[in-house]
Amino acid sequence: MDSSTLIGLVLGLLALLIPMAFGEALTALRLGQYISAEPIIIIGFGTIGAGFISQPMENMKNLITTFRVSLRKGTEANGELIGRIVQLAEKARREGLLSLEEEINQINDPFLQKGMQLVIDGTDPELVRQVLEIDLNLMEKRHESNYGAWEAMGGFAPTFGIMGTVLGLVKVLSNLSDPSSLGPAIATAFLATFYGISSANVFWLPIANKLRKKTEEEVLFRQVMLDGILSIQAGDNPRIIQEKLEGFLSPKERAAAEAVVAAGAAQAA
Repeated sequence: MDSSTLIGLVLGLLALLIPMAFGEALTALRLGQYISAEPIIIIGFGTIGAGFISQPMENMKNLITTFRVSLRKGTEANGELIGRIVQLAEKARREGLLSLEEEINQINDPFLQKGMQLVIDGTDPELVRQVLEIDLNLMEKRHESNYGAWEAMGGFAPTFGIMGTVLGLVKVLSNLSDPSSLGPAIATAFLATFYGISSANVFWLPIANKLRKKTEEEVLFRQVMLDGILSIQAGDNPRIIQEKLEGFLSPKERAAAEAVVAAGAAQAA
């Protein structure tokens, strides 16, 4: 059996069985009006369990990694890399493409390194484009799969909130003989809906949207890099390449790119 499916089934059952079996004890675990253990268990275990069932294990393992990605700065911080491409263009214009071979190991970006290696090896420009576009498409699919896990759980959370509310109302209706307990029990029941909707719209879905935006930015930036690589191979003027690539950057990062280009020119001189 797929381990992620088994884990998800166990968590999903726990989300339902724990409140049913220990409802009275969980009701006592309450802090103020808005914090209650019972709906937290239903929403937390249920949402994550449904995620494990619906997603491959690799996507669920990547949740922490992709959450960290959502906290990091995006492609705006790539001015230095654009400057590096212009440096390579200037050296290729002066000394030829083969002179770039010694620069390959100093390139930190795998996409740029692979593209420049293909260019140095004399690969046909159309084939270079095809190879790099395949890499780009595969990267986009991987990213789509990762933020798809966040979107999926953003859809499950409100549903489990409604289920928690239904379970709470069942408990209320089964104990109408004690009017003094009706108010807190109904409040706890509706907290489940509140938790489900709020977790989806404050946590799961916003992070999925942030990751999608970051993917779009990275794909665009890689396409700009691809144009730069092909321009170097075609022997275009480095100044034209710089103007074309810097159009993608913010003014701050454009200054960083120009600083890298200036440093390279000074070193060459």
